[in-house]
Amino acid sequence: MDTPQVIAPPCAQPGSPGTRPDVTPTSGVIHVNIRHTTGFTVIGNHLAQNRELSLIAIGLAAHIQSLPAGAKVGIKVLTDRFPESEARITTALRELEAAGYLDRSRVRLPDGRVVTRTTSYNHPRTTTPRPAPTPAAKLEEIQAPTTPEPTPKTAQTSPNSPTATPRPEPTPAPSPPAPVHVPAPTAPRTPPPPLPQPLAPTTRLAQTAAAVLADLRRHAPQLALTETHIKGLAPGIATWLERDTHPDTIRDALTNDLPNPVKHPAKFVRHRILTLLPPPLPSTADLAPPPSRKVVVIPLQNCDTCDRAFRATTPGHCRDCQTTTHPAPHPAV
Repeated sequence: MDTPQVIAPPCAQPGSPGTRPDVTPTSGVIHVNIRHTTGFTVIGNHLAQNRELSLIAIGLAAHIQSLPAGAKVGIKVLTDRFPESEARITTALRELEAAGYLDRSRVRLPDGRVVTRTTSYNHPRTTTPRPAPTPAAKLEEIQAPTTPEPTPKTAQTSPNSPTATPRPEPTPAPSPPAPVHVPAPTAPRTPPPPLPQPLAPTTRLAQTAAAVLADLRRHAPQLALTETHIKGLAPGIATWLERDTHPDTIRDALTNDLPNPVKHPAKFVRHRILTLLPPPLPSTADLAPPPSRKVVVIPLQNCDTCDRAFRATTPGHCRDCQTTTHPAPHPAV
């Protein structure tokens, strides 16, 4: 009877699976956080979880905030850095400007050049924040003696003195209006030149052009084009074929001396189609015949002595008869 019997169930652990920090959730994201000591950037949740910004704009803002002061953040630089197109990056920059995370203004330097100055804000800019007072300024405020402001003396009037006329208070000058930032207008982009079109398009010509474009990835894996790109670039290759260009010549022109890496294969192939386009072959009627050379033929003559034929402009004696009949004179002694 003196031995205790453990028949009650064990007590449950305090907390619940939803509130205990050491319990792994059954669904959703699981965070594995390691404390950073160097090489990190603090990003607010107002940016990372902003529902009004696109994912490209959020990532671009995080990238710009991680850059050191003075780094280049132009559209061309960002296009070379990321695989997104220039149009997407431009749209993302405009989103950040509208949300107050970015400010781009045109500034004229002392030497006359006009540059674009970009300011990045780690918190959305709504109003111009007042600069925080320095510790020295706070200390001066505390130590400064508080003196009561002098109260204006009221004019005492006597029954025999005339009534004093109050002096009008000066009207404060109106404060100048705050400068309004107006973004500088950007020059419109020049549209790329259109692809050349064949003069007599046929189904066979289009099929051959598509086959040449699809075959590029066998010789240059960097130029793997999609069906949409092949359909759009086929008229340019058809123009090459129409101008009597062999498919092997087209392939060599498009795949030789490739840059590493090729970021935009379709744009690269389009550029080479336009810049390396051969001229049309001239017709045979346009080719003038070469100038004929006048051949001077020396006629045959019969020798008056031996009747042997020889070529000369005038009749007479052949070379042998001239030597025998008219020997060369001896030199004078």
